[in-house]
Amino acid sequence: MFAAPPSSTSRHNPEKSATIKPPVTLYKAESEGARPLIFASPHSGRVYSDELLQKTTLPLDVLRRSEDAYIDQLIDCVPDCEANLLLAEYPRVFVDVNRGPWELDPGMFVDRLPDFVDTKSRRAASGLGVVPRIGADGRPLYRKGMRFEEARNRLSLYYTPYHMALRALVDEVKARFGIVVLLDMHSMPSKGAERADFVLGDRHGHSCDERITDHIETALSGLGFVTLRNTPYAGGYTTEHYSEPNSGIHVIQIEINRALYMDERRVVLLPKAKKFKTKLQRFIADFSRFDWVSLLAS
Repeated sequence: MFAAPPSSTSRHNPEKSATIKPPVTLYKAESEGARPLIFASPHSGRVYSDELLQKTTLPLDVLRRSEDAYIDQLIDCVPDCEANLLLAEYPRVFVDVNRGPWELDPGMFVDRLPDFVDTKSRRAASGLGVVPRIGADGRPLYRKGMRFEEARNRLSLYYTPYHMALRALVDEVKARFGIVVLLDMHSMPSKGAERADFVLGDRHGHSCDERITDHIETALSGLGFVTLRNTPYAGGYTTEHYSEPNSGIHVIQIEINRALYMDERRVVLLPKAKKFKTKLQRFIADFSRFDWVSLLAS
């Protein structure tokens, strides 16, 4: 059975909390009609604790521009479609769970980093590592450098639980059905993405069976959307490190143009969001009903 989906008051607005909230929310498909599907939203978390807010120079409304805001709301029909849903609750400006666990910019820290830290990461060097240095508008997040121990603690509190939940879920679905299809759901700034409503990132055919990408592209086109593949987003850490198509684990990253449903600067939904959500949920329902086990076993 499924737990109840999130309510409109508890997940649609930013939360400032002095207490610890579970870092992830998971709705598992456990009924007889369950599907071998996982929808994940790693960047829609918006629980901003007082402790975290005190570390940053930026106001909350600016921090929120880094979110894939409202993706969790747009896909909240997933449990009703007998598929699994995993949501990160905390914001990516503090810990980005779609990065490698030790992608850190050494320039952020006042002490020496351990040898196992990936100091050569291009994403970290650009300010967008697992503990980001900058926000969505390129402004620094912090007044002063931090110590490595603080980054380690953040990873322990927010990053590790997300990946433990995702890894366990992938393994469980794979054991039950023999296959897994994981859709990693994101949003993209409209600037630079004017040509596309959706970008489908399958690492140029390496992270999932091409028939999955073809199916998604055809379905979205049938709903009137324009899609691109792998440009400018071919997939992130989850797409790269969880996919094993030859073993039946297929992962695709889906980026949605924010202009379809929200005011990007104010981070609020637009009136047209309701119509867009209806179309997106039609896609999710149809995708969930498809017999992926038979197709991918052939």
